[in-house]
Amino acid sequence: MEMWFSQMHTSNVKQSIRIDKQLFSGQSEYQRIDVFDSQEFGKFIALDGDIVFSDKDEFIYDEMVTHVPMAVHPNVKDVLIIGGGDGGVAKELLAYDSVENIDVVETDEMFVEVCKELFPETAEGLADPRVHVYYQDGLRFLRKTANAYDLIINDSTDPFGHTEGLFTKEFYGSCYKALREDGIMVYQHGSPFYDEDEMACRSMHRKVCRSFPISRVYQAHIPTCPSGYWLFGFASKKYHPIEDFRPKWWNDKKIQTWYYTTNLHTGAFMLPKYVEDLLEEEENE
Repeated sequence: MEMWFSQMHTSNVKQSIRIDKQLFSGQSEYQRIDVFDSQEFGKFIALDGDIVFSDKDEFIYDEMVTHVPMAVHPNVKDVLIIGGGDGGVAKELLAYDSVENIDVVETDEMFVEVCKELFPETAEGLADPRVHVYYQDGLRFLRKTANAYDLIINDSTDPFGHTEGLFTKEFYGSCYKALREDGIMVYQHGSPFYDEDEMACRSMHRKVCRSFPISRVYQAHIPTCPSGYWLFGFASKKYHPIEDFRPKWWNDKKIQTWYYTTNLHTGAFMLPKYVEDLLEEEENE
């Protein structure tokens, strides 16, 4: 008998993956957590029925939220990751000697423990002495933080449920306050392709561009994301992602990647016309 996992991208579209077996199923205080093994994507983890990452494509997301800001900011020492309980983003950041401290603020301890057990090659990023994990609400953590970080990466799942507070005007204002005078914030911006997701993209961009003097959006192809197309936001107090980009510096570091390159860095900010239009509409609102 064949077994399939299906996630709804919209009320009219779903993605289905044939699975070999289910490795874990549990209900935490915050969400349902399921882990499956498949031929095409290897192991993958789903929260409340939506895939968060898989063995096959998690490197794309982790590299794009890490190396884009790191190739721009000249001296990142202190990093805050909101979410990131799988350890993948922390693992990418550890390739940089300048990084002295990484604070991971994750709400769901069960999610972290499941990742440690079933995705040890990703979760190993949490074991480094530079990494400190705090089990608490990200917005509450930020409210008591000021002028503390060079880089904030919002690695939370989506603007619904227990993470909804991480996509509010207060949240982005709190990120601004928590950053140093030349700090950068990177966040996942969602997928703009389906009508059901477009409003969340618009809302996020409107809030961020009113909170930061520099706000740009870039893109990546991630197969398990809705429509396979995903946006990220780059918000900064000082640095522009293209004008202050340091490709030679980054290439000289010889960091091993599978997706990110300095050529791709520039190209990722060249967006389709329909995405440019919706972002410009919110900027001029």
